Amino acid sequence: MLVWLGCAAVAGPLHAQFTLQDSGTTADLRGIVNVGNGTAWASGTHGTVLRTEDSGFVWQGCSVPPGAEQLDFRGIQAFDDQTAIVMSSGKGDLSRVYKTTDGCKSWKLVFTNPDADGFFDAISMSPSGAVVMGDPVGGVFAFFVSDRDEQKWVSLNSPHSGTKAPEALPGEALFAASNSSMDANGGNCVGFVTGGLPGAAIYLPDLRTMPGDTSPERTAAFWTTYKRYPLPLARSASGGAFSVRDMSDGKNEYWIIVGGDYSKPDQTAGTAVTVRGAALSSIRKALPSQTPPHGYRSSVAFDRHAGAWIAVGPNGTDVSTDIGRNWRALKPGFGDDPNADKQWNALSLPYVVGPHGRIGRLRDDALSPGK
Repeated sequence: MLVWLGCAAVAGPLHAQFTLQDSGTTADLRGIVNVGNGTAWASGTHGTVLRTEDSGFVWQGCSVPPGAEQLDFRGIQAFDDQTAIVMSSGKGDLSRVYKTTDGCKSWKLVFTNPDADGFFDAISMSPSGAVVMGDPVGGVFAFFVSDRDEQKWVSLNSPHSGTKAPEALPGEALFAASNSSMDANGGNCVGFVTGGLPGAAIYLPDLRTMPGDTSPERTAAFWTTYKRYPLPLARSASGGAFSVRDMSDGKNEYWIIVGGDYSKPDQTAGTAVTVRGAALSSIRKALPSQTPPHGYRSSVAFDRHAGAWIAVGPNGTDVSTDIGRNWRALKPGFGDDPNADKQWNALSLPYVVGPHGRIGRLRDDALSPGK
């Protein structure tokens, strides 16, 4: 059970910050996953995959998967310091999934987008295997699940599976900004958020008991019936919901969602919303933030130690200690890099990544009570 500090927003910024680290690359980074015990993985453009085994003191460049030199690795998931899967985003067969089991010395291509007009947006893990979501094809969201070894993949739209992914409104899509437009919630409920001209929304499936048979076919059938819930976020072709994460206080489920309009990064309206429900498939309220983040935000994460939510974007970083109702800026303190709060794409705490090889690590005491 997650807990948080029930504090009201405090005037003025928090003066604690990310410590910038040397990534050894100039690639634009959008994928980051913290495995724990000092191990984390990051990914980005030009087939770039990085790994650290010492909490970021040294980031090691991995071998580039065969044929991936020009791919944009937007998402990465890992199990330990040896095993990881990485997802590229691009039209058609430029969307792929590779896997390593030897600490990224070598890679195996395990899945390629079968849709010529498709585009992968996010990858996550569930107890039954990997889950990949992509932009709509033929008006239906692309949704793929694998077995536990990521060797067999099934589409929710396969005529042989007897399943059907949710339909999208015209002009609706996911954003591949931070590999967090989907949250698998431990495999019990794959929720995802969207944007575009129809407006932002969160899609949630009927909450049912996970089948004992966790084959890709049965898992696909488990996530078939979805309902669309509109969200009060920025509405434009380049706006909407970009990142979603969930929590529970033992009585209610909460989804914290951030976004905005990436073409207007300084616009504060419509950048965060808290969705509350008695169960994940039954939303009661979708409340926009009273004091929103101070710009477009591409990624959000929960700091368990401090009980605080952190959201990042190109023009800064914001923190909320009241379940997303109020946000305040996280600004550089004395001796910090003056731009340490800016130019970020994605979070997997304590790590944050951004363009031109930017990697930061949140200080251990950054969000301690009283800071």
